[in-house]
Amino acid sequence: MSKHTTGAATGAPVIELKDLHVHHRTRSGGLFKPSYVKAVNGVDFTISRGETVGIVGESGCGKSTLASVLVGLQTPTSGQVLFRGRPAIKRSAAMRKEFGRSVAVVFQDPSTALNPRMTIQDILVDPLAVHGIGTTAGRLAKVRELLALVGLPQSAAEVTPSQVSGGQRQRVAIARALALDPDIIVADEPTSALDVSVRAQVLNLLSDLKKELNLGMVFISHDIQTVRYVSDRICVMYYGQIVEEGSAEQIFDNPSNDYTKKLLGAAPSLLHL
Repeated sequence: MSKHTTGAATGAPVIELKDLHVHHRTRSGGLFKPSYVKAVNGVDFTISRGETVGIVGESGCGKSTLASVLVGLQTPTSGQVLFRGRPAIKRSAAMRKEFGRSVAVVFQDPSTALNPRMTIQDILVDPLAVHGIGTTAGRLAKVRELLALVGLPQSAAEVTPSQVSGGQRQRVAIARALALDPDIIVADEPTSALDVSVRAQVLNLLSDLKKELNLGMVFISHDIQTVRYVSDRICVMYYGQIVEEGSAEQIFDNPSNDYTKKLLGAAPSLLHL
């Protein structure tokens, strides 16, 4: 069995989007006839534990807006967001807390995502403290466990993000995303800010963690070769819509959409240079 098919989804979707629309008002329209950009335009999407779904498309296709909805940072214009089968656009305080523990995010650039004035230990303790999880000793033990999980030395706990390499900073960001034992990680272009030499290491780490922890992962990138490397299922986005969806093998071996064929024919992935 190939690595692309080992991550079959387990159980009901953690997050489900139905006929999702996100429209942004633009500055080009007039006061009485405003113009709108349909960043996401009628998308259906599900993510369950144990599967990696890749979302691929060029800049401006709506994939990062979709990611913002998935992690609760963006309110859709219309459509449904279901969290464990329950409506989740207007969340109670209790659901917000549950959602915050269940769905984590890894951003594109760890340099801006991590507080430069905090030690790595404090960065990893912070989500545990915010959610009131564990004793002080228990939180420090969790930090040691997280560092080991992402392949960082224990000595990393004492330094700030600027004192480690870009690849190590992204490992810290991944460790922070794992701190609350989430069901789903949304990774938005998590390797594009990294040197080519460390991209494969971070991709391998994400793939290994998904298997080890039975995570669900939404992996967002403009690079279809990178998406293929980690994904069980691929969604191709174009102008706010998912124009093709299927297994990694199906998308690569038998693409049906012209835009997918264009992406496949574009420059080879930097991952393999």
